[in-house]
Amino acid sequence: MLILLENNQTTITEFILLGFGNLHGLQILLFVTFLAIYLITVSGNILILITVSLSRGLHTPMYFFLLNFSFLEIWYTTSVVPKMLKTLLKVREAISFSGCITQFYFFGSMAVVECYLLAVMSYDRYLAICNPLRYTTIMNIKVCFQMAAGSWISGFLTPIVTIVLTFRLPFCASNEIDHFFCDLSPIIKLSCADPHIAEMTTFILASMVTMVPFLLTLASYAKIILTVLRIPSAKGKQKAFSTCSSHLIVVTLFYVTLGTVYAAPSAKQSPILNKLFSLLYTVITPMFNPMIYSLRNKDVKEALWKLIYKEPYCPCMATTVEPEAAYKGTPIEVAIDQ
Repeated sequence: MLILLENNQTTITEFILLGFGNLHGLQILLFVTFLAIYLITVSGNILILITVSLSRGLHTPMYFFLLNFSFLEIWYTTSVVPKMLKTLLKVREAISFSGCITQFYFFGSMAVVECYLLAVMSYDRYLAICNPLRYTTIMNIKVCFQMAAGSWISGFLTPIVTIVLTFRLPFCASNEIDHFFCDLSPIIKLSCADPHIAEMTTFILASMVTMVPFLLTLASYAKIILTVLRIPSAKGKQKAFSTCSSHLIVVTLFYVTLGTVYAAPSAKQSPILNKLFSLLYTVITPMFNPMIYSLRNKDVKEALWKLIYKEPYCPCMATTVEPEAAYKGTPIEVAIDQ
């Protein structure tokens, strides 16, 4: 909605989300597909939360961070997907000015928290594999809570500056956001003032919260790979590398798509590519994270089996042998199980 002021300027009280535009009858198919993905994502992460919380054997630093990560993923995808589903049904979905700010803030906060948590999780694995004898001493309860709290607090503080600079800009007559949620690039394009300061500030913040944790993650896994190379068992090396590569694929996909959208100047971004990249890190990647990080993990499967069937987990039911098996009999195994 637009309100005309006395000086012939307009103020926007709501935005219109254009979503994916005219899909030529594909709206229902996409709605069902994205709804199924959303339900899989949420239910998978809720299952992880319940399993880790109720299983005393999983009350270790690694699963404490996984608990935080799963809780984050639920709200991360929920901040975007429900509104996106409505745009598929209505084509033009209205969202209030304050609602747009709220959605952008919570989505941005969750994205930043995820960057930090991914780095923290990789650091935890680095200590477990590369410094196993000191792992339990370093990663005590206090340190775990401090690292998790630091990730959450930093995440919720980071977007504030961007929001203040962006939503204080004067907006022109158009209130149509060419996107399926209130994202930075399409919002800035509606401004009739120079958004250079907002863009540069966002670029600097995006670089800090994406590149620094990403480089820390790469450094951690570089050290892990060097350590794994010293494992005498060829099978153990292969499984360890497989575990690392799965994690790095998810990390790389998340950071590349996020960085492509937020680090590039908004004027040079294609709306179609912007939506496609946004779909990757808001819808697709969160669906695979529960499977990659935990549902293929022997400890989680064993704990889930005990919760459901109230009996010991049968190894013959497992379809894969976990990478942790390669470290049995070494200090690395002891640290990984913590």
